Amino acid sequence: MNNETAPLPTMHRRRFLGTASAVAGGLLLPGIRPLSAEDAKIGSTDHFWYRLAPAGPYIDSQRDHKAFGFGDAKIFLSEDNGLTWPHSSPFPNAENITFSCIQKNGNILFATRTKLYLSTDQLKTHKQIIVKDTDGSDYIPHSPLNPGRPGWYFHSLDGVHTWDVNGSEMMVWGNYCNVLGGAVPANIYYSTDQGQTVKIAYSFGVSPQFQQPGSSDANLLGNPDNSVVCRHIHSVVYNPAENAFYACTGDHDRGSVHECHWLRGTYDAKQDAWDWDVLVSVNSNSRYKSGGINFVDGQLYWAADANGNNGTLPHDRGIFRCDPADLANPKKHTMLFNPEYESANMIIEDDVILSAHYAPASPYNTGIIYSPDMGKTWAQYDLKEFGKRSPVRFHKKNSDGWFRVDLRKGWIERGEVLFIKPK
Repeated sequence: MNNETAPLPTMHRRRFLGTASAVAGGLLLPGIRPLSAEDAKIGSTDHFWYRLAPAGPYIDSQRDHKAFGFGDAKIFLSEDNGLTWPHSSPFPNAENITFSCIQKNGNILFATRTKLYLSTDQLKTHKQIIVKDTDGSDYIPHSPLNPGRPGWYFHSLDGVHTWDVNGSEMMVWGNYCNVLGGAVPANIYYSTDQGQTVKIAYSFGVSPQFQQPGSSDANLLGNPDNSVVCRHIHSVVYNPAENAFYACTGDHDRGSVHECHWLRGTYDAKQDAWDWDVLVSVNSNSRYKSGGINFVDGQLYWAADANGNNGTLPHDRGIFRCDPADLANPKKHTMLFNPEYESANMIIEDDVILSAHYAPASPYNTGIIYSPDMGKTWAQYDLKEFGKRSPVRFHKKNSDGWFRVDLRKGWIERGEVLFIKPK
């Protein structure tokens, strides 16, 4: 059996303990204090306001007026953007939650390191969801040789995972793995029924670099029938103009093997089948080593975090736009802005482009890249008060107008939750 009892090697400053703050149904829970002035502190730049999440549950995802959080061996649901938390349920493995997504119908799909769970009744109950493989069989996570390192099967680097596809909500995401927690396969997952069923849309091949120490040929991880390998998936997104999904991966070059790919996938709902093409496979000193894919008015936008070595300097970085058909032709790309440092996260909503620096490779402490007008003008801000943090997992604005962003220590270790509101 997979050992998930040990907590993630991650903490955040506003961890939800017995003395932390939360409000439920307008009443204080036992042993809980009200929000303080410190919790409500709001910073300001020329372009946006920003604030940390208040003390209370770690807010892992949001949608409209709802927020899902966890802490103190419980899971929580707010219906007023985290002001109060009227719905909760015991969940002893809360500190190992790595992923969550609120569906349009209110279902909440969330994951620990190796297990998926679904609640359909505002967290009164939840059940485990077993992923289905491409052949319809149960996809069971491997039994780790080191029980304390089962890997992260469902964790994502991006924050938007649901789209209206031909009139129905569809959920698709890829796992950002093989950084903390042990080796796991890299997969793209999907659901067409609000999380009731989760299946594999694409499974990457067996990477010799990301296997369990001491593993043999009998327990190698990955799809043995696929020669395309990667360390992890940076972004998966839907383009309604093409009725197609795009995905990009990382991370480096291992000898002659490239891990940076762009894929395009189409889904046949009648056959419940996927067709994927690899559009680009390149050296990691390339704009294709990237993330933060967005589609606006049929145009493709992305942010590059090129850092490889192919003898060419400066690195091929920037925030780019092109027609999707021109992705493989750099001569037809438009560089909207060059932040100079690595960036692999970005979200676009209501003409605002929000991106960020990868902290270990940037002189900024917490670097925010911002355009209020679809890339016509740009600004960069260093939110130094948060220390060395990498903003990742950008969620769309809630009903109060705040983007939600993870602040990660280094690159992936959980830190704090930041909210940003355009002016």
